[in-house]
Amino acid sequence: MIDLGRARQFLKVRHDGILVTIKRDGRPQLSNILYFIDDDGRVKISVTQTRAKTHNLRRDPRASLHVQGRDRYEYLVAEGTAQFIEGDGLAEALRHYYRKARGEHPDWAEYDAAHARRAAPAALHLRRSRLRTAALGAGVVPPLLSERPGR
Repeated sequence: MIDLGRARQFLKVRHDGILVTIKRDGRPQLSNILYFIDDDGRVKISVTQTRAKTHNLRRDPRASLHVQGRDRYEYLVAEGTAQFIEGDGLAEALRHYYRKARGEHPDWAEYDAAHARRAAPAALHLRRSRLRTAALGAGVVPPLLSERPGR
């Protein structure tokens, strides 16, 4: 059984990942993304309406997020379904995303204006349904490098 607390910590200390969505023809589409895991346990990212990942998730909300650790044997995959945040509450969701992933912005008015110019931005929450790692066997969260013997 996977240790959810350890998995959550693994995801919290990292912010770069690869989001995998499903193309119309069934092949995977991979996107390098910036994410954060919020206090509610959901993985959250910001997307633009015109991107392939957004089109794919609107058609099929299933997604996987691959997060690399300190070497190729240390990683975690979160699998779940996407939920878009649009309309009311979007500006606050995007600010919250930025604060969690990057910290305080030096000019929130500039940030808001930049998002207003984007092609209909949206926030995306990945409702996690499963966490897995394959490198060390399903259901096992790899130990941090500092916890491995001989390191």
